Order: sequence, then structure tokens, then C-alpha cells
Amino acid sequence: MTIPALLYGTAWKEDATAALVSRALSAGFRGIDTANQRKHYHEAGVGEALATALAEGTVRRGDLFVQSKFTFRGGQAEVEGAGARWRPGIDGLPYDPAAPIAEQVAQSFASSLEHLGLDHLDSLVLHGPSQRDGLGPDDHAAWRAMEALANSGQVGLLGISNVSARQVAELVAFAQVPPAFVQNRCYAERGWDRAVRAECAKPKTKIVYQAFSLLTANRAVQTSATLAPITKKHGKTAPQVIFRFAQQMGMLPLTGTTDSAHMAQDLAISTFELDAQDLAAIDTICAER
Repeated sequence: MTIPALLYGTAWKEDATAALVSRALSAGFRGIDTANQRKHYHEAGVGEALATALAEGTVRRGDLFVQSKFTFRGGQAEVEGAGARWRPGIDGLPYDPAAPIAEQVAQSFASSLEHLGLDHLDSLVLHGPSQRDGLGPDDHAAWRAMEALANSGQVGLLGISNVSARQVAELVAFAQVPPAFVQNRCYAERGWDRAVRAECAKPKTKIVYQAFSLLTANRAVQTSATLAPITKKHGKTAPQVIFRFAQQMGMLPLTGTTDSAHMAQDLAISTFELDAQDLAAIDTICAER
């Protein structure tokens, strides 16, 4: 399995999801990130785009990296009547909220395959722990259920999102199938999530850190006095420099752009290199404010 250097994120695209994912695939994206969480994602729209691209021969399944997520009830949309009776596809929940966590994971996964029109996923991510501090019994149950899917060959790699460094360490100690990915919102003011990245980079873990909201979480960085001369030196846009910085620091960036020109620019970031001085300046960019 080839992990792309850049993922196309599909959150917050609603009815435009299918058209935008089709545009991203045509532009050259081969890594697609989604979730079975109707609150922020339209997973079936991703599937519509994949079906069209595969049927037309725009892409081959073996060239795609498709990642989805299992989301606990607390992260799902609030829907009327959902607690009384499970009505799949009606209440908007991809699983029976009264079922044990392991069954919820299995139901959500089956729903994802149906949405996406696929027979396996390249990556399945636990879409945030069930509690703020540490990991609880529900997290352990969900991970064991995800491990079963991986062991059956239905999922290639596993991951977790929206976690602290402590939670990453706890998961590594608990997991039988180790996490391949951690996906977090990445803030420059927090040292680009330095503590979590350090946990991921430990020799015994070697987890790939997926960075999302690199632009929306760091708007001030894009107009920073530190970044301006770097963008000018390389003749690149601020988003291109930020994404390239993330790559060179060992991260796997997500971009959710809806603009075709920006899609092309994002895919072109591998054509230039930031030097050590550039990287150091961007790494400590929050210190100037």
C-alpha cells in the first residue's frame, strides 16, 4: 500500500462533496479522507465520486488511499428520536446507539463500505477518544473491534484522531495492531503539535502524523512577517510553503481546498525544498507574536 504525500479532506463540503472529490481526483489527488459522521462529512458523496472515477477509468482502486473513521455517539449529529429506535439511514446514525461498541464499529464500517462502494478501506481511524483525559473502556472496545477488521484484511491500517500525547502513549501500550496514523488539528502556536508529534516519532512507534487545518488554524501565520520572505524566496504561495514545511517535518498534510487552482498548487509542493533555516523559522513562527 502506498501512502500519498498529501490527502484531500472532505469535511464540511455537504452537497458539493461529490463534485469536489471528482475535481480532486481529476487534479491528481489519490488520497481521500472522510468519516462516517454526517455532522461534518457526506461520506456517500465521496462514494459517488469514487464510483464515477473508477467507472470512467480516471483512477484505479489500487492507486487510491481511502481513509474513513468510526465516530462515537457523542461526536455524531443530534437527531430527533435517535435514542428511542435505530433507523439506519433515517436518523443519520451509521450504527445502533444501543448496541455494544464492538457492534457499533462493525455496523459503521459496513455502512462506510456501502457509502463508498468499496470492499475494503486502506485506513480506518478512531475519530477521537470517548473522553478528554486518557483512554476509557469504550476506546479499548472500539480499538479491539478495529483490530478485528484489520486482522480480517478488510482494513489496511488503523489510526486515531484528536488525541493528546498521553492518549497516543496509552494506545501504543494497549494496541495489538499498532496505530499507523495520528490525525490532529495542527496549531503553530502549540509548536505545530510538537508533543504529539514527538510521541509519534519515537523509534518504537513510528506513527505517521496527519495534520489537518494547517491553514484555517493558522491564518495569522500565512501573513506573518517571518513567512513572507520565505514565500518570496521560493516563488510560492503561503499555503504551499506551509504544506511543504509540514511534509519536510515528517507530517502528512490534509488540504480541503475547493479551488481547482489551489488543488494544482497543493499537488505541486514536492517541486521545491525549504532549507534548514526556512524550516527553523517556520517551526518557531509563533514566537514572534
